[in-house]
Amino acid sequence: MLITRRRLMATASAALAATSLPRRGWTQTTLTLGETEIITLSDGWLDLPADMIFGPMPQDDLAPVLAQFGIDPTAPLTPPCNLTLLRRGDTLALFDAGSGTQFSPNAGALPEALEAAGIDPFDITHVIFTHGHPDHLWGVLDDFDEPYFANAEHMMGGAEFDYWMDDATVGNIGEARASFAVGAKRRLEVIESGLTRFGDGDEVVPGVAAVLTAGHTPGHMAFLIGDGADTAMVLGDAIGNDHVAFARPAWLSGSDQDAGAAAATRMALFDRITADDVTIVGFHLGQGGIGKVEARTEGYGFVPMT
Repeated sequence: MLITRRRLMATASAALAATSLPRRGWTQTTLTLGETEIITLSDGWLDLPADMIFGPMPQDDLAPVLAQFGIDPTAPLTPPCNLTLLRRGDTLALFDAGSGTQFSPNAGALPEALEAAGIDPFDITHVIFTHGHPDHLWGVLDDFDEPYFANAEHMMGGAEFDYWMDDATVGNIGEARASFAVGAKRRLEVIESGLTRFGDGDEVVPGVAAVLTAGHTPGHMAFLIGDGADTAMVLGDAIGNDHVAFARPAWLSGSDQDAGAAAATRMALFDRITADDVTIVGFHLGQGGIGKVEARTEGYGFVPMT
């Protein structure tokens, strides 16, 4: 193994994170599809005000739905952050890069999770982004503003890349998300020269096709993974939680930048997933994030892999 200054610094940073941070809600869940191994690794969790998701929803109807899940509608939400790793042959692809150290105090645990799984960030061959929000993108750089996955090819949907690189985005995205735009542009500028753009339906790595799932962000992508007769879909934030998004997918969510488009995307995804019996891998879904979708009398339910 080639030892470089950056490798030593990255290793030291990971060790410091492991010793100085409180114990994380780390999980590792594995799914095997033929010769493909899919692993979810925890980047920690977020602390969100409930209104960020529930604000636009019909409040009288919302309360009994939340009660089914034991959720206090006034308490902060703490969604998990599941990074997805795909291993097949010489490919070791990571979907999204986590939060890094500059977004949320309880997120940014990916280096710790990789170390616990025995994976060196220098061995990652591809980093494939679902979208440009901080919990998915900001971990792409280390604390020296250099690419954390130094040997990887970075990949993002062309429309999503253009959106975050557009100087007008910071003025149009709204005050609450203006820092998202500034942070995304700064990080994308660092990796731009080596970044590959792709479109809806493109094969990003062998056996993995991009699926445009716009709404949460303008160019949000999910990824359909196929190996033989088995399929799984990395959802990113197209289905953003395992409670209301499943139970009432048509309801608008405050977490989505275009709430109407995102609701239409969710409903179309649920139709596709249930019709084709696709296993799902969700960034903010509980219990490791891997499972099946079950159609119910009203809405759907998430059945985590046991």
